[in-house]
Amino acid sequence: MDQLSVFNAEDLNRLLKKRSGETKFGEHVVLLSQLTNIYDDLENLDVDYVLFGIKEDVGVFANYGKSGASSAWDAAIKILLNIQSNAFTNPKKVLILGCLEFHEQQEQLKTLNQKKKKDVKTARQLVEQIDKTVSHLVYNIVSAGKTPIIIGGGHNNAYGNIKGTSLALKKPINVVNFDAHTDFRAEEGRHSGNGFSYAYSEGFLKNYFVFGLHENYTSDHIFKTMDHLKSIQYNTFEAIEIRKELKYKTELKKVINHVSNTNYGIEIDCDAIVDIPSSAMTPSGFSVTKARHFVNFFSNHKNATYLHICEAAPTKKTAIKVGKLITYLITDFIKN
Repeated sequence: MDQLSVFNAEDLNRLLKKRSGETKFGEHVVLLSQLTNIYDDLENLDVDYVLFGIKEDVGVFANYGKSGASSAWDAAIKILLNIQSNAFTNPKKVLILGCLEFHEQQEQLKTLNQKKKKDVKTARQLVEQIDKTVSHLVYNIVSAGKTPIIIGGGHNNAYGNIKGTSLALKKPINVVNFDAHTDFRAEEGRHSGNGFSYAYSEGFLKNYFVFGLHENYTSDHIFKTMDHLKSIQYNTFEAIEIRKELKYKTELKKVINHVSNTNYGIEIDCDAIVDIPSSAMTPSGFSVTKARHFVNFFSNHKNATYLHICEAAPTKKTAIKVGKLITYLITDFIKN
């Protein structure tokens, strides 16, 4: 797999900051000594989770969004490796695989203009290339009996996560999506706003729940489409947090009933978390604490099959903030 940059001991030593009297998370994670066949390499490893990043902005660009999601992996891995290793963090259960780097697509992106329809069409064709790589890697991880944790990139990568998992398990899967948007838009060429609609129409996605939709940013057409499909459910941020018509904990139970009858993925879009730098940063959203509770709640069921944290777009000034957020979500997921 040419796009996979394997995380090695040299990378670890470069990022790890040891302190006397402390043991860091990165000192006990598992690394691959070499990459031969990804399935064979993973199958016999004594780990539960395989962590990898996706460094791309193509899907967000193709959806007329703000780029930056390609930087989330670098921001997160620096923080994660340097948290404490203790009975709560469980680093020995985690393989740091590395990241998917799409140099060719990212370079081509620099030549494109969002104002030109032909350039957007080109970007959407590039997303299809990325889809194939993501789904192939996720397929191999799940086939090897491990749980993928996917960091970074746009929400277009939900499609690859769902397809890869579905093919590995030989059945459609369910998904819960913590998001301000449905990403269930028209199949108009692949981008970050239609990963779930493509996965659904192609039979990889069965039951889908969107948690915390923002009413101001969801079209009437999409609401009507979802209301027509029994396998798709949603609630809104305003109904839970503003009007208090729905109770947060009650809604969690409603969601688990909708998705947990078979394997399900957990999708976290950082657009839904208040004041987190992302492709569509919001001044009004769920707190980090609510997002952490959400991940922990859904990770505690036997059918939780993967975690994807996407759309975070850190800058140099906000890299630590974003890295800490993603690290909290990762460790909340593996504490079960």
